[in-house]
Amino acid sequence: MTVAVTALETTDPETPAPGPRNPDGRKRTGFGIPWRMVSPLAVVVLLQLGSTLGLIPERILPSPLKILAAGWEVISDGSLVQALAVSAQRVAVGFCIGAVAGVTLGLVVGFSRIFDTVLDPLLQALRALPHLGLVPLFIIWFGIGELPKVLLIGIGVLFPLYLNTASGFRQADPKLLEASKVLGFSFLMRVRTVILPGAAPALFVGLRQASASAWLTLIVAEQVNAREGLGFMINNARDFYRTDIVIFGLLVYAVLGLVTDALIRRWERHVFRYRVVAGR
Repeated sequence: MTVAVTALETTDPETPAPGPRNPDGRKRTGFGIPWRMVSPLAVVVLLQLGSTLGLIPERILPSPLKILAAGWEVISDGSLVQALAVSAQRVAVGFCIGAVAGVTLGLVVGFSRIFDTVLDPLLQALRALPHLGLVPLFIIWFGIGELPKVLLIGIGVLFPLYLNTASGFRQADPKLLEASKVLGFSFLMRVRTVILPGAAPALFVGLRQASASAWLTLIVAEQVNAREGLGFMINNARDFYRTDIVIFGLLVYAVLGLVTDALIRRWERHVFRYRVVAGR
């Protein structure tokens, strides 16, 4: 009885009762829908209503139901699966090329002041160029096959990872580095135990930026004489004035980017599971 009274007295009557939440801690609405999903669902409903009432012309923006029907069409005939396989392969190869180059350059520049002085100005000058503007030059150099598409994606991935890797390694705690030297740590041990953990947050930021840049670059790269992939599917639908398939293809690009970002964030939470990150 005493325990029950004490519990009642220590409860703040002004504090609202906790509502239903997602597994990640975000609150849900009374219908079990996350609050973050309310505005997208409202937009879909408004678009469907506008199309039904004839306020939005079908040739400009098909209704959500028509876009879903177009999506089912390309899913059922197998063209979407084939296009996804080709596009995912392009992104994977380009991402690996850009990641290896970006992280390597970031390590070199972050560790060495000499390389920072020599290489960083050149890389910053190249970064100032819009890499998507290199499409005509890449076509002249490499033709219209797979190589220019993969290299464009690699360049789009390179600079976010380079900048964040170099910044992360420059921010290594000098006190920890000095302590590791006093303890007799070798260079590789200092990298593994001091420098790399300190640079990991910046590396994950670079990975998220690079993944978004990879899918963005793919959209443009696949418009250049693509014979397979999501870009080919969209171009083919454009030739037949299938706006619904074009919009569905763009939505697929967006979903792929969101899924990639979510996977990187989950990996980040796993690596930093010992931390309490605000807002997550």
